[in-house]
Amino acid sequence: MVPPFVRKLAGLVGFLLVWEAASRLGLVDARVLPPPSQVLLRFALLFTDQRFVADVISTVLSWLIALLCATVVGVGLGMLFGSVPALRLISMPVVEFLRPLPAVALIPLAIALFGTQAQTKIVLAAFAATWPILLNTSYALGEVDPRLVETARCFRVSRWRLLTGVTLPSIGPFVLTGVRISASITLIAVVGTEFLAGGSIGLGQYAFIQGTSGGRMDVVLAATVFAGLFGCLVNAGFLAAQRRWVSWGSGEVAA
Repeated sequence: MVPPFVRKLAGLVGFLLVWEAASRLGLVDARVLPPPSQVLLRFALLFTDQRFVADVISTVLSWLIALLCATVVGVGLGMLFGSVPALRLISMPVVEFLRPLPAVALIPLAIALFGTQAQTKIVLAAFAATWPILLNTSYALGEVDPRLVETARCFRVSRWRLLTGVTLPSIGPFVLTGVRISASITLIAVVGTEFLAGGSIGLGQYAFIQGTSGGRMDVVLAATVFAGLFGCLVNAGFLAAQRRWVSWGSGEVAA
């Protein structure tokens, strides 16, 4: 039996072969869509470009700061809304109104408030990434088994022990899932803001300059490959952390 990993790899290789053939045979314009062999070669050479390295560092740091801010705000507000039903009822319409707003549509407002420096992409990315964490945390609190809470209270445990021994282990998987989803949203928002806002270094600005000024679509696609690989590694890291430290049955085990 063929392992799932091999089947997935075969699909990727097949896609790259079709792309390579289409570009080499002239079915698509190689200047617009260069073959993957050329893109992968350019990807290997990107790390010799000091400008690219500086842009990647700017993007990764902005992504990390924005995700941390979104996690702090999302978990804090989510626990507050989930703990106070009346407050949750009042706040949910506001949350549901703000949640679908595309962060890139707020770029003019963010530029007017923060300029074109790193603050703009960090604020917009944090805004876009807060909602999955907030909603997951809020709804997770409503799913905590009341029998666990009542059992802990019967043993007269402290509020801190109730929080750390029952509540947090129960909502942990939901919160980490929200953070994992928000990690991808944060990366998209940061790179998108860099691409559209201008005036700020970053991976998006690097791809924009290479594509519009130099016409180097191979460099643009190579930079895109890097962003995709970075997102995949981050997602895999969160999945590994969730399997290792946060299981869906942790609330029962802790109780």
